[in-house]
Amino acid sequence: MDNEMNFSYQNPLTGRYASKEMSYNWSPQRKHSTWRRLWLALAESEKELGLPITDTQLEQMRAHLDDIDFEAAAKKEAELRHDVMSHIHVFGALCPEARPIIHLGATSCFVTDNTELIQMRDGLKLIQAKLLKVIEILAGIAEKYKDLPTLGFTHYQPAQLTTLGKRFSLYLQDFVMDMQRVTEEIEKVPFRGVKGTTGTQASFMELFNGDHEKVRKLDQLVSQKMGFDSSIALSGQTYTRKVDFFVLSVLSGIAQSAYKMAGDIRLLANLKEVEEPFGKSQVGSSAMAYKRNPMRSERVCSLARYLMSLPVNSAMTHATQWFERTLDDSANRRIVLGEAFLTADVILSLIANIADGIQVWPKVIEAHIMAELPFMATENILMEAVRAGGDRQDLHEAIRSHSMEAGKVVKTEGKPNDLIERLAKDPLFAKVAPMFKDILDPKLFIGRAPQQVEDYLNNTVRPLIAELSAKTGPASNDEIRV
Repeated sequence: MDNEMNFSYQNPLTGRYASKEMSYNWSPQRKHSTWRRLWLALAESEKELGLPITDTQLEQMRAHLDDIDFEAAAKKEAELRHDVMSHIHVFGALCPEARPIIHLGATSCFVTDNTELIQMRDGLKLIQAKLLKVIEILAGIAEKYKDLPTLGFTHYQPAQLTTLGKRFSLYLQDFVMDMQRVTEEIEKVPFRGVKGTTGTQASFMELFNGDHEKVRKLDQLVSQKMGFDSSIALSGQTYTRKVDFFVLSVLSGIAQSAYKMAGDIRLLANLKEVEEPFGKSQVGSSAMAYKRNPMRSERVCSLARYLMSLPVNSAMTHATQWFERTLDDSANRRIVLGEAFLTADVILSLIANIADGIQVWPKVIEAHIMAELPFMATENILMEAVRAGGDRQDLHEAIRSHSMEAGKVVKTEGKPNDLIERLAKDPLFAKVAPMFKDILDPKLFIGRAPQQVEDYLNNTVRPLIAELSAKTGPASNDEIRV
């Protein structure tokens, strides 16, 4: 790394965490090469509709879509104090024949807003591919462990049993809901199109001598050339910033799902039931060499907390735009839009990495079940004892009394739960004591959890994976630095 970089702030999202694909999507190269493509699409469409633009001018523009001299643009911006005009001058210097018609009739937001909408749409497609990968991995975990009983927790207190696969299917369902929102949003992201300085298209009406149909057609042609079926119906100088809020809300939803899963894994790691991957040479603590800290899950929660805060920012930006536009949105959005997508990208990479290498310790899970199951099994024991001829009220009182004593021993003396042994010795339960082993089979206490998982996978998840696998490109295979 160039030593000079050590003396200036570097964004950790791009320098440390995010994928190359997402970093490129929000890079200056992508941004400004898209500006040039927009200028080309505008000029091509204006020529098609009769303006005196030559093939030579268009050919010059096509020849210089990607060779951007950022140093020259920076020098020009320092002089002009206007980023769009500086890039128009630099582009015009490369294609002098086209210089007179670059940006013809347009306002700065023609390139800035349309480019941001393209970046958001394409960013969502990258998110969609990574989200699909997460869904595929979690579906495999849910299937693998759909029958493995585990303690359920309500209020983080032991509750009725569920299965580990059912628990992971709950995380999976959250991400499936996110996928549905992402897919919808990709289709809904509008194009600003060709709307002019305050959105009235007045400059284009002037260019086309008041021909409404040609101005409508110009908007349509440019939108189609840039990969959109249509443009937003109405705009001021900018597209409504409510679009940013909608998109960031979808990304926030992904962060919420990730935080929920990673937070649970952190709690389960404390119980030593489930742990995230841990490298052979990984260091858990600089002081406590034995530690296996859930650092990847902690990183997910850390980043998710940041991403979840961003929709509030975008909501305020939309609400405070005056009339057709104010520029107080610009500096804010330069930071927020890119960082929201980069953060979501990193979170999904981490979640995929954690899930793909998740470590499950069934014996620990079983030990925790057996420490609590005797209490949960008392209702079944009571019913069997009544069937064997016992008095329900006497049996209930006996179970209550033995339960209190067993719980007291566990809490005050730290000994194992001996409730079953106590009941087996009580004459009231003599007829059913031989059945205790069968009654205490954990799989009798998981209800329809395995069937619920299988139904959800068959009816929702597998069809979704099959549908989207054909549409989305492969997720990034960049190594996750954890």
